[in-house]
Amino acid sequence: MSPLNPLTPFEGGEIDRKDLFLSACRGEAQTRVPVWMMRQAGRYLPEYRAIRATHSFLEVCKTPDLAAEVSLQPFRILGVDAIIVFSDILIPAEAMGMQLELNDAGPNLPSPIRSAADVANLRIFDPERETKFLPEAIRRIVKSAGPEVPVLGFAAAPWTLACYMAEGKTKEGFSTVKSFLYHEPETFRQLLSKIAQATAPYLRAQIDAGACAVQLFDTWCGELNLEDYENFALPAVQQVISGIRSGNGGKVPVIYYTKASHHLMPAVARAGANVLSVDWRVDLAALRKTLGPKIALQGNVDPAVLLGPTGKIREATQRALSALNGIGHILNLGHGIFKQTPVENARLFIETGQQTVVGSPEKTNQPASAAYSHLGS
Repeated sequence: MSPLNPLTPFEGGEIDRKDLFLSACRGEAQTRVPVWMMRQAGRYLPEYRAIRATHSFLEVCKTPDLAAEVSLQPFRILGVDAIIVFSDILIPAEAMGMQLELNDAGPNLPSPIRSAADVANLRIFDPERETKFLPEAIRRIVKSAGPEVPVLGFAAAPWTLACYMAEGKTKEGFSTVKSFLYHEPETFRQLLSKIAQATAPYLRAQIDAGACAVQLFDTWCGELNLEDYENFALPAVQQVISGIRSGNGGKVPVIYYTKASHHLMPAVARAGANVLSVDWRVDLAALRKTLGPKIALQGNVDPAVLLGPTGKIREATQRALSALNGIGHILNLGHGIFKQTPVENARLFIETGQQTVVGSPEKTNQPASAAYSHLGS
């Protein structure tokens, strides 16, 4: 692998990417925000496709050298400010005892969870045994990237993982999952709780291996109304975050991504995450005004914009940056990058984010609460 440069020149000096990222997670004000992309290691990169030409998706996930290599590709090629380990949100489902099939057509769990007996048969696994390939990949990424680069771990939030485990595959509306929830609410809560019990140590193992932050993906929480989210999904997310913080991850930032969740935002904010990651439908400035300055925000350029002309990419990126003025903000897409995205467009998004000066120098490294004190009471 080619040498990696962990520092990005900026305004005549250099920025430590990890310090920059963690500062944003703390809600501090910066003149330059950190930027990365969900699914940044993926099929839009020729280098990734070259590896996948000879290795299956699961083989890449479960081979630490391969997982580390594809995780590092966006850092080398695009200069992103954070490296997220290459894996899949369904890995814990397999470790809990389910058969898992993953390919480019999408996930398949041939024996879905549909009863109390199925839930009882799920096991709480040891992540350093059943999924030891993942923390090992993180250790190799950290060693290659160096101490100045943030490496991120991740997992599915319990509701989203339960959608796949009960449905068996992605399905619009998740009717089987909702039927399960409504007919057997206590059993479904047991499923969510069991997933949470497995997820917390899974993420703590990633933190032990060197992840400086972890992200929970709740891609399908927007399928729920507010009442069901508060009664089912939210307590399970809170259980995961509490489980992370009760162990070695007490000071490690937790990022909570939700999609199509505008109607849930006040409840989402109660999950306990340090950072809320939102999709492109959310007005970042309005959300900051609603939630206040104590929770940092991540996002939220529409990934489809990266299929457009260069002027549109710059405009959308700068608009997202100006919404929060560099205060408690991690620039990202509102969902994963599309596989047909031109590499040069992805690079333009990253470079625009890194080269755009936001905020004012005198506010740099202030907590968001201090930076917002001029708003009055």
